[in-house]
Amino acid sequence: MKKTEWPIRWDLLVRYRLIEAVALWEGRLTTNHICYSFGIGRQQASKDINTYLRELAPGNLEYDRHLKGYVPASNFKPVVTRGEISEYQDLVASQQQLSSVFASLEVRLPGSHSVSSPGRVIDPATMRAVVRAIRGGRQLRASYVSLSRPEAVHSVLEPHTMVCAGNQWHVRAWCDANREFRDFAISRLRSVPELLRQKVRHSVSQDDDWNRQVTLDVAPDQRLSQPQQLIIANDYDMQHGKLTVTSRAALAPYVLAQLGITINTQHPDALVQQLELINPDSLGFGSKREQALKTIAACG
Repeated sequence: MKKTEWPIRWDLLVRYRLIEAVALWEGRLTTNHICYSFGIGRQQASKDINTYLRELAPGNLEYDRHLKGYVPASNFKPVVTRGEISEYQDLVASQQQLSSVFASLEVRLPGSHSVSSPGRVIDPATMRAVVRAIRGGRQLRASYVSLSRPEAVHSVLEPHTMVCAGNQWHVRAWCDANREFRDFAISRLRSVPELLRQKVRHSVSQDDDWNRQVTLDVAPDQRLSQPQQLIIANDYDMQHGKLTVTSRAALAPYVLAQLGITINTQHPDALVQQLELINPDSLGFGSKREQALKTIAACG
């Protein structure tokens, strides 16, 4: 994309997204939200709101004199967000992280808190090597450990994509030692991988499980009572008692894990599991199923 093709300047886009998310999910937007979040003056914050309403979303917000702030209009329609609660959660979390680093800055949205868990520790030099390999289409000589094989395994990797799954980063790569595409948790690469001069011979277009889309049908755990199942179904806005999720086959186990669903086991307590996959054959790993499970366990 050329510089001139970028539709909205990045810093403005971030501010417009805050305007939309706060108005939608808090029901009241003031210039203070923007001033405190970005360290700008009230005049500039007011200009941002007016520009949003004039150029991006005319009529999306209305000024409520009683509340002394902007509220979503009855015909409100998201234009720079998808209108999903996860976007507001991400906003709260990012501002909370800034507050924890810069204690003197008042950037946190009032009355909101995000629960965070420790992330996997990754050496910056290791991450840089992986990024350079992907961007340059080059091979990596790496040493890797896993729960299924604690001793270090040395191999040449041909990475094509980094993926963030919850609190961990992994890289999807062709593994020369195993002669197939696999997932590698970046935190489990031992020592900084060596960036080789050789170009990759196996590209993303050859990664069948990466390119194959699967449809996952998720439903409330059938061991729950009907009233309990209805509560779960309402939580996820399920249609006809199930939630349909589309994912790359290679990433489906991670999607399920974030929903608390494991592929080959069932939690003994239905109140803990809550959800189940009702079409496990959709994963379509076939004869590679056991190896796929081992790979997921290794990255887990």
